[in-house]
Amino acid sequence: MNPDLVTLHVWRIPRRAVPGALTRMATHPARLRRLPGVRFAKLLGTGTGTGFGPGDADLTRWAALVVWDSPADAAGFGASPVARSWARAASAAVRLELRPLTSRGEWSGREPFGTPAGGRVTGPVLALTRARLRARRAATFWRAIPPVAAELHAAPGLLARFGVGEAPLGWQGTVSVWRDPTDLVAFAYRSPEHRAAITRTPTEGWYAEELFARFAVADVVGDRTVLGWVAADGDPHAARGNA
Repeated sequence: MNPDLVTLHVWRIPRRAVPGALTRMATHPARLRRLPGVRFAKLLGTGTGTGFGPGDADLTRWAALVVWDSPADAAGFGASPVARSWARAASAAVRLELRPLTSRGEWSGREPFGTPAGGRVTGPVLALTRARLRARRAATFWRAIPPVAAELHAAPGLLARFGVGEAPLGWQGTVSVWRDPTDLVAFAYRSPEHRAAITRTPTEGWYAEELFARFAVADVVGDRTVLGWVAADGDPHAARGNA
C-alpha cells in the first residue's frame, strides 16, 4: 500500500528553547509514531547542509517527517500534543505536503514510502537522501562531502537545502527543494562532483543502509525562510505563504 500523503514539518526556535527541544527529541519520537494514522515517522535535527557531523548542526531548527494513512489523518496533526508542543516553542514554522514519486532503499529496515506510482510533475520537487554510515568508512565519506556540498549550493534551480539527522554522527541525510524535476536531474547526474560521489559509493562501502526518495511538492504552508528558501529568478512563489 502506498502512502496517501507525506508531510515535512520544520520549526525554527529561539536559542533559549534549545534545552526543551533536546528533551522533546528524546521523548517525542514514540508519541509521534502512536498518533492516529501515522504509518512511519521520524523526528530530525537539522544542519546547514554544507557538511556532516556535530559541526554542521543547527540547534535552532528541528523537523518531523511523517507518512500518513490519509490526508484526513494528516490534517489532525496540528491539534496533537506533539505538534502543539513544538508550536509553542517555535518562532516560525513551515509544513510541506509531499506526494512520493520514487523511492529506493530502506530507513530503519523499512521502505517508508512504499512503491510510488511516479507520474509527471511540472512544479517543485523535493529530494530526500538518508544514510546510516559505516563507522569505519565515515572519515572518507566526510572528506568527500565538501566538494559536493559546494556544487549543490550553486546548482541552478535549487530553492532550499539543509541537512537532517537522527543523531550527530553516522545517521545523516539531506533535504533539497528544486524548481522542477529537470533541475534536480541535471544536478544528480550531470554535476561532476556529485556524479563522482555516486560512482565511489559502491566501491567505498560508505553506507550500512541508504535511501533516496523524490516527491512532488503539493503545498507549502507557513514561513519558507525556515527552510532557507530562496526564490529563483522568475519564480512566482514568494518566500512566505502558501505555494
